[in-house]
Amino acid sequence: MVMAKFKTNLELNRKPDEMRDIEVTLDFTPNALASVLYRQGNTVVLACCTKEAKLPRWFPRDATKGWVHAEYSLLPGSTDSRFRRERNGAKGRTQEIERLIARSLRAAVDLEALGPVALNVDCDVLNADGGTRCASITAANIALRLAVRRLIASGDCLPVDLRPTFEQRKEGWQPPSLSEAERTNHENDVIPHDLAAVSVGLIDGDVYLDLDYILDSNADVDMNVIKTSDGRYVEIQGTGEESTFSAEELSALLSSADGGMETLFQHQQNTLSGAV
Repeated sequence: MVMAKFKTNLELNRKPDEMRDIEVTLDFTPNALASVLYRQGNTVVLACCTKEAKLPRWFPRDATKGWVHAEYSLLPGSTDSRFRRERNGAKGRTQEIERLIARSLRAAVDLEALGPVALNVDCDVLNADGGTRCASITAANIALRLAVRRLIASGDCLPVDLRPTFEQRKEGWQPPSLSEAERTNHENDVIPHDLAAVSVGLIDGDVYLDLDYILDSNADVDMNVIKTSDGRYVEIQGTGEESTFSAEELSALLSSADGGMETLFQHQQNTLSGAV
């Protein structure tokens, strides 16, 4: 099999196994319960987590578990030619990506431990340079964890044995004050393990990590890997672009992704350490 050649003169400014530079700004917008401005190379995503007024309509009135939803959008100026707003509803690619983000987040969250709370995470791509869905998932996880931390502190997300009954709420129930250790324990019950995603690809038989637009557009095989910090996969999306790949190449791609995941999880921990 003959692999495709680079379609452009490519001068790599990083090693094939090196992640793009990552920058995270918390609370970029003040109105959301938690917001994250996330930069990975030249891909920039704003992830905002908000608490909905009520659970989705299909939930029973006495529901004990919560829900996490996600939406995704490319802003008009995020691409080299203007991306038209999807005013009549999300199109196919957008729907596919936001469903991926939502199910990835729900896979990392214990919805029973979250309790009867509905959270929505909006991922808006401000600038697109490859890997927007992966960057959105990583950014969304940071925003979600910070939001859950704040809900626990405010008494809106409590362990099952501390939640009020309907009668207690009617009588003016006040949430208990949890110790720092109790808050941390419950946060880890709700989100036991962090979530991250990264892209990898094969170009001329070589493995490349964290594909930007140039790498992605020249890849013979590209793959998105979503994983939790305990080493379990949520989803693997791998496609041969006019090419095929072997089991050995698949193993090499996943191994490269694992290296990127370590970097992403460490960034998440550093970013959220001490954040309230």
